[in-house]
Amino acid sequence: MNVYEKLCLKNILSENTYPGRGIVIGKSEDGKKAVTAYFIMGRSENSRNRIFTQNGEDITIYPFDESKVEDPSLIIYSPVRKIGDSLIVTNGDQTDTIYDFIKAGKTFEEALRTREFEPDAPNFTPRISGILNFKDNDFTYKMSILKSGDENGTICNRYTFDYNSFSGVGHFIHTYHKDGNPIPTFLGEPERVAIKGDIDEFTNMIWENLNQDNKISLFVRFVDLETGEASSRMINKHGGEKA
Repeated sequence: MNVYEKLCLKNILSENTYPGRGIVIGKSEDGKKAVTAYFIMGRSENSRNRIFTQNGEDITIYPFDESKVEDPSLIIYSPVRKIGDSLIVTNGDQTDTIYDFIKAGKTFEEALRTREFEPDAPNFTPRISGILNFKDNDFTYKMSILKSGDENGTICNRYTFDYNSFSGVGHFIHTYHKDGNPIPTFLGEPERVAIKGDIDEFTNMIWENLNQDNKISLFVRFVDLETGEASSRMINKHGGEKA
């Protein structure tokens, strides 16, 4: 494989029934916008009982039906938060850890050294995180995965990837390699993917190619690098938003 090849995100999604939760970060084809997307999927009733809601520039996940909540600690969190010139995107409450560390003048990496994978044996779901740092009408970004180093969850391995943005190129990281029992963890580096189309085309492409039974919610944001203006799209399978 050519290391500079851009994979087709549509194919990656359509060929995997259960990538779990996923983060895409990259730059639009015209080089004018920062692009990020976050989606969640679910197999259990507890996992599927979720919707995204937008609070200003932040996103929070709530249960769709509060009477069915089994373990709120793993389904209620803010996957997207903005602080200063940075945008944080994660699959868990480590969003708040990263936010607090940056507010205190510390780093993305320092924050994640205090966290581990999720305590949901036997899957030990990885914590995936991303951050976009905007400066001088451009941005750089980082992605991280925290995952179990053995089948018993006794050690945590931490990986961080640091990228310069490039027109039409993004990276995709997701919690699971594929479906299974237990569910196998994501392998290797974030996948280098092509970023194509405007925000509506990009949003629809992701949503339409996520598995129909397992997809739950999707959030996409394009940020104009010259003006800083952000445009967002949000889709909830259950429909509606929490007031």
